[in-house]
Amino acid sequence: MNSRVDPVLVEIIRNGVMAVTEEMKTNLMRTAYNMIIYEALDFTVGLFTADAQTISIGLGLPTFIRGMAQTIKAKLEHFGKENIEPGDILLTNDAYITGSHLNHMTFSLPIFHDGELIAFACCMAHWQDVGGTLGGVTTDIFSEGIQIPVIKYARRGVVNQDLVDIIRMNVRIPERAMGDLRAQITAVKTGQRRFLELVSRYGCRQVLDAIAVIMDQSEKAARARTLAIPDGVYEAQSFMDDDGVNICTPIPIKVRVEVKGDEMTIDLSDVSKQVRGFYNSGVTTGHACAQVAFKCLTSPTDYPINDGSFRNLKTIVPPGRIVSATRPAPMRWWMTFPMTVIDTVFKALSDAIPERVIAGHHADLCVSLVHGIDPKDGKFFLAHMGPLGGGWGAKLSEDGVSATVCINDGDTHNSPREQLEAKYPLLIERYALIQDSGGPGRHRGGLGCETVIRALTDVTMNASIDRAHCLPWGLHGGLEGAGNQVLLRREGKWEDERVNAKVLTAQIRKGDAYVLRSGGGGGFGSPLDRPPELVREDVLQGYVSLAAARDYYAVVLDAESLEIDAAATEKERAAAFPAHQARLARQVEPVRRLSTAELSQKAPGHASIPCLRMSCCGMASFEFLEDEQTEISSPLDQAKEGAPRAKRASGFPGEG
Repeated sequence: MNSRVDPVLVEIIRNGVMAVTEEMKTNLMRTAYNMIIYEALDFTVGLFTADAQTISIGLGLPTFIRGMAQTIKAKLEHFGKENIEPGDILLTNDAYITGSHLNHMTFSLPIFHDGELIAFACCMAHWQDVGGTLGGVTTDIFSEGIQIPVIKYARRGVVNQDLVDIIRMNVRIPERAMGDLRAQITAVKTGQRRFLELVSRYGCRQVLDAIAVIMDQSEKAARARTLAIPDGVYEAQSFMDDDGVNICTPIPIKVRVEVKGDEMTIDLSDVSKQVRGFYNSGVTTGHACAQVAFKCLTSPTDYPINDGSFRNLKTIVPPGRIVSATRPAPMRWWMTFPMTVIDTVFKALSDAIPERVIAGHHADLCVSLVHGIDPKDGKFFLAHMGPLGGGWGAKLSEDGVSATVCINDGDTHNSPREQLEAKYPLLIERYALIQDSGGPGRHRGGLGCETVIRALTDVTMNASIDRAHCLPWGLHGGLEGAGNQVLLRREGKWEDERVNAKVLTAQIRKGDAYVLRSGGGGGFGSPLDRPPELVREDVLQGYVSLAAARDYYAVVLDAESLEIDAAATEKERAAAFPAHQARLARQVEPVRRLSTAELSQKAPGHASIPCLRMSCCGMASFEFLEDEQTEISSPLDQAKEGAPRAKRASGFPGEG
């Protein structure tokens, strides 16, 4: 530690900057107009040094960890430090700078002390609407809404009213947009005021030196924990269902992690090239994927979140990938693919540090966007239904959590059902955990959720959900969790199946409904090693059905008393062991969910995950076990009766 800095003062400043960002967060929530900010908490606030190093970020969206810092760097480069003055407020929503979509308006306020620029307060928040087309899949950035370059929203304290008028004219519900704008200004001004109070109380140089010490401490801790990871090169792969344009054409995700001493390199060179559909993100997000994974692995509970934690991390993110897309690639649904990239980094390191990683999670916001005319007042409405929350992967030491928002959105919350019903002509018929959705394992994956939403007037619905077919994987013998799903109910009848979980512009008539189902988390360790007593408890709680206890855990319970039949359980586990071992031999091969046609041939209530009973799923659901060069039907093949199968050697659909 720097001997010039009092260690007591360091801790005061540590907690002080965290308090500042938490107050920024609170004031934004209290003054915002849209539920996606004040209820869902789709925003992040932060303090940054004069050269855009992160000092503290209010807990929020993890993948914003790089976005705000990069935005401030871009503003410094654009204007030059000498042309940024007291009273200025800088703005942009440039997707290729923030790394995300145009909905993320990012305001930065320079903080001056005695005429010197000493820090920035920043707020990136999701606006419900920024113009652009409402439905379908966008294929370029120009159709996604208004683009605001790096610009001064205010100059020397005077607001640029022309800019405000342009924004107002390009959004569908301007009164709410302007309310959120003012809320963001409140947040950054709160950060400015409170940071200057710290400086006034303890001295400018002392505060800045203490911040430097905090970053050095974060670096030291990250290096020590990286050093505990065995040196080596670790790789893993997964895939996304499709890009919404080339339906059921899987998109490969490959990552490479190298650990050498106290440094780590995460190489994303082999993730898919940018795609035609709107699932791309900018290079800032590519680096953020690596940083989020690294933070989780090396210093998940070290606060404040600051740049010191990443000094021993090197990221390789070439341009033109799905997490480093270049203009004019569409980026409206930027958040979906990065969280699977993060999960795949954990998967790569699962053998090296099994105690620090989790199995795969549902990895999607599982939201729907609904718009129409509200019959109560005749006005246009736009409802953001979600995020739903789903199952997270189990760990070496415990079950996965259920009904929890995906890793991209971290501290984001779901919206209260009552508020949604009060504000929009929609009725929530059901919101519940999904039995048997958690991946079976020695430790079970968390459960997914389902919500059924009925339209009380004619509306248009869009859902852009992925990972219906790339199931959340298990680790070290754990099985897969259920995938995500969307289905429509028309005139009282549910549709049987869709080729993916994307519903790109569906007209929902009054009285009709749709269901969103989030996936479960993957299991950790063999389900045949889960103590029968815990399986029985899961059945009592309704997490696992009586049939699934037998089919996946080989635990036999009396149908009435639910007492464990020890002899029958021992026999079932011996019979299931070969099927489980055979699956492990090829666990690198993603296991697809059972189709509706396959489920119709099984006992009622069978989960969508292939089970271990030879008399049920057995080897029939794992054709890839039969031959090295095997033929596997893709989800699109399943949708086309008699369609030829594509050969695939290994890895992910479409390879080979």
